[in-house]
Amino acid sequence: MNRVVVELPASNGSTAQDHGITFGDAARVWARIASLSFGGPAGQIAVMHRILVEEKRWIGEERFLHALNYCMLLPGPEAQQLAAYIGWLLHKTKGGLVAGGLFVLPGFVAILGLSYLYVLLGHAPLITGLFFGLKAAVLAVVIEAVVRIGSRALKNNIMRGIAAAAFVAIFFLNAPFPLIVLTAGIGGYIGGRSGLSAFMGGGGHGGASGNVVHDRDTALGEHLPDHVRPNLAWSLKISGIFLFLWLVPVVALLAILGPDDVFTRIATFFSQMAMVTFGGAYAVLAYVAQEAVGTYGWLRPGEMLDGLGLAETTPGPLIMVTQFVGFLAAFRDAGALPPLVAATLGAILTTWVTFIPCFLWIFAGAPFLEKLRGNRTLSAALGAITAAVVGVILNLAIWFAIHTLFRDVREVRVAQFAFDFPVLTSLHIPAALLALGAAVAVFRFKVGMIPVLATTSAIGVALYLSGMIS
Repeated sequence: MNRVVVELPASNGSTAQDHGITFGDAARVWARIASLSFGGPAGQIAVMHRILVEEKRWIGEERFLHALNYCMLLPGPEAQQLAAYIGWLLHKTKGGLVAGGLFVLPGFVAILGLSYLYVLLGHAPLITGLFFGLKAAVLAVVIEAVVRIGSRALKNNIMRGIAAAAFVAIFFLNAPFPLIVLTAGIGGYIGGRSGLSAFMGGGGHGGASGNVVHDRDTALGEHLPDHVRPNLAWSLKISGIFLFLWLVPVVALLAILGPDDVFTRIATFFSQMAMVTFGGAYAVLAYVAQEAVGTYGWLRPGEMLDGLGLAETTPGPLIMVTQFVGFLAAFRDAGALPPLVAATLGAILTTWVTFIPCFLWIFAGAPFLEKLRGNRTLSAALGAITAAVVGVILNLAIWFAIHTLFRDVREVRVAQFAFDFPVLTSLHIPAALLALGAAVAVFRFKVGMIPVLATTSAIGVALYLSGMIS
């Protein structure tokens, strides 16, 4: 039974434990949320909102949205960080560790198992057909993400211009994703400081529907627990611990194996990614695809699509596709290790350096969150970054479309511009028809992601087993 305390006294400095939310109850709820976390950050945040705010009434609408706004400012997956933040809010550090860890664990186990099948049975008709169907659905999902985020972020011509500039920079000029984010953030900051109205719009993930659940009507109440208040000594201590956990393995690999070893490259690349990937999962994927395929050659474009299909069909953050990338990178450059052992270590290492920084950002910064409330200049910078991310995701959608729908792709160079362009006569008709059907299901009939993925996968398997495609 849920126990809800209403109208907590103004002197309250207690934790959730004092108001009927035991640590065991919270752990079971976080496990439930993790098992239901399909569909990208928007769907995952909606699940958390429904369970924590509407159903359990552990926290209120104001506190939930305030935490979400902070997580959107951070690099990395905002849904996982939001889980860690709320877990910390309810049960201090151990609550944040359990909430954030459980959010990742089911997806890690599922993708690891599917990665084994991928490298062991990848050429079997059943597996080939499964991933053929997944790619078609993934293309529709990414296009839908462009439309959804764009409709929210591009409210005026300035924001549309930022998105267009970001697309040109990454698609035609191959500009680094971190540079695009930094430039957009600086532009937004300047625009906000100047008071330009175009930079003052809001944005964020929708979540609430129906009656608003106020903080005062929830178990935690509207007053801050003692551990939530800023404590510089605690923040420095926890930052030191997580910096140690994050960076010591990276430094050790550099010292022992050298900079050119695959494990060192995995550790350094995904550590860099953890610091610069603002804008949500799809922006992260654009950056990873650009580097993992083009720069490092760890996998092919079609395999990047396969990895995204795995992440879309398993619980947890979409950024878990990075685990698949690390798995294949180590599998193909195993050195003296058995390939599957190297691949497993690559997957674990990738996940470690991707998510340890997420806990660092939350534990070090969340106590000072109140100072960010209502900061219009910071909101303007975030809005400009979000607009740039729309252009980056559009690049990802076009990249996916080219490599999904065409068998032959060539690089075109015109002056300073260089970009992939498909050979039009190499159009893969079955892939195009399946992608079109997925798009119609998503946009016209509003079919959910899981049914679309399941249907296209089944069709892909049937086509391969029947011998209609090979």
